[in-house]
Amino acid sequence: MSDGDIFTGEVIGTAILILFGAGVCAAVTLRHSKARAAGWVVIAFGWGFGVLAGAYTAAPLSGGQLNPAVTIGIAVDTGAWGKVWVYLLGQFTGAVLGAVLTYLVYLAQFRANVPDADTAEEPTPTLGIFSTIPEIRNPVANLVTEIIATIALVLPVLAFGLTKGLGESGTTVLIVCLLVVGFGLSLGGPTGYAINPARDLGPRIVHSFLPIPNKGTSDWGYAWIPVVGPLIGGALAGLVYHVAF
Repeated sequence: MSDGDIFTGEVIGTAILILFGAGVCAAVTLRHSKARAAGWVVIAFGWGFGVLAGAYTAAPLSGGQLNPAVTIGIAVDTGAWGKVWVYLLGQFTGAVLGAVLTYLVYLAQFRANVPDADTAEEPTPTLGIFSTIPEIRNPVANLVTEIIATIALVLPVLAFGLTKGLGESGTTVLIVCLLVVGFGLSLGGPTGYAINPARDLGPRIVHSFLPIPNKGTSDWGYAWIPVVGPLIGGALAGLVYHVAF
């Protein structure tokens, strides 16, 4: 695959991933959304379907990695670091693009994010639509959560590559989609399961610049955890895979 194909595939695939993922968070969170308060299960499935759509779309061009932690894990296992920078650049660019597209889809709802004069309801916090927020702010615990969760994501993804039938049938991406849904349901409670540095950092940057009324803070003090944790987890998963398999 050429650098251009890899970059294009990762931009498009990651943008679709974020559009679905941030989109379902916006649908569940924002006032005047028909899906408001639909719940955590809906969010978990929305992110899973985002992986499904993004990865299948990007697969012919780049393989559809869409996650720096996966890219790092593959590089640690194979020793092939030459195109890592292309993957990462595409992933972060796509994440920014997907966040902007989500904002445009829900533009009217974001602009209506003001105090409700009739009900005295306060504006909706919007950072959680774009990035993760821990339920209990404990840097060590939050970092450990992201590391373990990312290992549990990347290790199966690498192992799926050994399953010949999955590759031949084209169902690998579908299995990864279900894996991501399972992550949301099982491991998403403590931190919101970033497990993807691009997924968190790109939209957080966009949130900091968007003209959303009453949007609140972008929480840059926490922002390093959903970047560093998944990168460590991805590298450890690649190392375990290389040694064990």
